[in-house]
Amino acid sequence: MKRIVLTGGPGAGKTVISSAIAAAAPTRYVRVPEAATQVYDLLQTRWDRLDLPGRRDVQRRIYHLQREQEDRLADQYPDRILLLDRGTIDGAAYWPEGPDDYWRDLGTDAATELARYDAVVWLQTSATLGLYDHDASNPCRFEHPEAAIASGNLLKILWARHPRLTQVEAYPNLADKVAAVSVALARL
Repeated sequence: MKRIVLTGGPGAGKTVISSAIAAAAPTRYVRVPEAATQVYDLLQTRWDRLDLPGRRDVQRRIYHLQREQEDRLADQYPDRILLLDRGTIDGAAYWPEGPDDYWRDLGTDAATELARYDAVVWLQTSATLGLYDHDASNPCRFEHPEAAIASGNLLKILWARHPRLTQVEAYPNLADKVAAVSVALARL
């Protein structure tokens, strides 16, 4: 295992969980930060404030930054597992014209992108439990609870063809969810 993706809708705990696990085992894991937050921070905007050409441009930037970070960190830490806060597949959920057009625009396909990763852990959003904080923990977040759940479900569908897909449901306590993901990673 060299690349493990944590994915899921907004409020699933990807950033907190990947940070906690990588910090607890720094000789085993290297955390790859979420490219989307970096791009939105750089542009000082978020998805819901962009027009269609802007949304496409941002998704292209996110995709290329994601690949660049993965490749750079894999070269820099060849003896560690990359623990990714999202993967390249995630952008397909936010492409205005849908996944097929996303792949066409980027000159790739779902199978190629899925093959980049050794395993995927899909995390259910806390919105399913009524514990979603909207943009309080991430100012780039724009989805309301219903949209966060829908986004998470779409991501689950987009990653479903990965042969090593593990699902972790929402937990009322984030520490319990970190423990559940740690167990899932140990099983992989």
